[in-house]
Amino acid sequence: MAAVLITGASKGIGRAIALEAATRGHRVVATARDPRTLADLDVAARLALDVTDPASIDAAVDAAGEVDTLVSNAGVIFYAAVEATPPEELATLFDRNTLGALRVAQAVLPQMRARGRGRLLFVSSVVGRVVLPPNAAYAATKWALEGLVEALAIETAPLGLDVALLEPGAVSSGALDDVDWFRLPGDPYGHLGTAPTERRTLITPEEVAAATVDAVEADHLPLRIPVGAPAKALLAARHAAPDDVPFVP
Repeated sequence: MAAVLITGASKGIGRAIALEAATRGHRVVATARDPRTLADLDVAARLALDVTDPASIDAAVDAAGEVDTLVSNAGVIFYAAVEATPPEELATLFDRNTLGALRVAQAVLPQMRARGRGRLLFVSSVVGRVVLPPNAAYAATKWALEGLVEALAIETAPLGLDVALLEPGAVSSGALDDVDWFRLPGDPYGHLGTAPTERRTLITPEEVAAATVDAVEADHLPLRIPVGAPAKALLAARHAAPDDVPFVP
């Protein structure tokens, strides 16, 4: 049994991970900005944690006690062509998706280093390795996350810690049902068409949860874990494509 702290557990992927981990007998500390949204989860602890608020993070980690595994899941998304992307909205996205993950990792790392063991799992995305317009902003936050996490894996391996990125494709979590769009007047980028999720096969939150808890329990942890057949197929196509032109699946 591992003590597993999960961020963004109020709905979607995070909630599914909390349920799967608890079902398998792990001690689950589920967190969300509003802990009332966790009230119906049958887990060991339900705590307030806002990944943009260092004081909130520190309080939650203190209350959680010993954390064997961090599942860093919290995140948000919007769609826009690059020219139409509001810089202030992109800054907010980075604060939640990338800096938020960094803050929580930094909060749990000292106790893991002191014990000489621990596992950090980051829910990235297939768009952490490819770009599917009009999803450039979200992809940028995940590309940045992947760079930070790969460096973290290199830095902490000698200290006895395991680090991995989970890379699902589009997930039927509800998070993509009403995504904000930013468009220029007259929308000169109308040729981008519909949202990328409408052109791809969705996997379920439960599939992501099963892969995540498998990673909690795995003896050997690869750095990157594609989740679902669509993600594996897309990444294989990207790997086979040339690097001197943009990849358009």
